[in-house]
Amino acid sequence: MLIYLQLIEDEYDRNKFLRIYKMYSRLMFYVANEILHNEQDAEDAVHQAFLEIIERIDKIHPPENPEVKTLVCLIARHRAIDIARERDHYVDIQIYDAGYDGGFIIDNNDLASAMSRIEPQYRDALLLRFEYGYSVIEMAKIMKKKPDTVRKLLWRAKNALKKELDKENNDE
Repeated sequence: MLIYLQLIEDEYDRNKFLRIYKMYSRLMFYVANEILHNEQDAEDAVHQAFLEIIERIDKIHPPENPEVKTLVCLIARHRAIDIARERDHYVDIQIYDAGYDGGFIIDNNDLASAMSRIEPQYRDALLLRFEYGYSVIEMAKIMKKKPDTVRKLLWRAKNALKKELDKENNDE
C-alpha cells in the first residue's frame, strides 16, 4: 500500500486512492481470480490495475460514486485477460461475463437491458467512451489495443447496441 501512495504526489489524490483501495481491492481480486483461477496471477492483475488507476487518478470520480466500481472492475478484468494471454492460459471469458452485470449506472432500463446483451468487449468500449469520457487514445492504453482497433471496436459496439435496441422496440 505504501508503495502505491508514494507514487501519488497530491494529498487529495492519495486519499482518493486509499478509499478506492479499501472499497474495491477485494472485488477487483474476485474479478481477476474468476478469469485467471490462480490467486497469484489475480494478485498480479490487481497490482497492474492499481498502477493504472494511479496513472488516471485525477480523472476518476470520488470512490463513493457508483461509476468507480464499474471502472475499477473493468480495468482489473482487462489486466486479468492480459495476464491470461501472456501466460497462454485457457480462459473461458464468455462464461464469466455471462454472470457479470457490469454495475451499470444507466437510468434508461431499455438501454441497460440492451447493454447487458451485447458482447462484453463492446460493453466495455461503450462504457469507457460514453460513460467515463475517455478518448480513443486513452481507451487504447487501458485496453492495450491500437487506437484504430479501438475505433473499429466502438463502431461495432454502436451497431450491436443499435441492433439490440431495435429488437426491443420491435418486440413491443
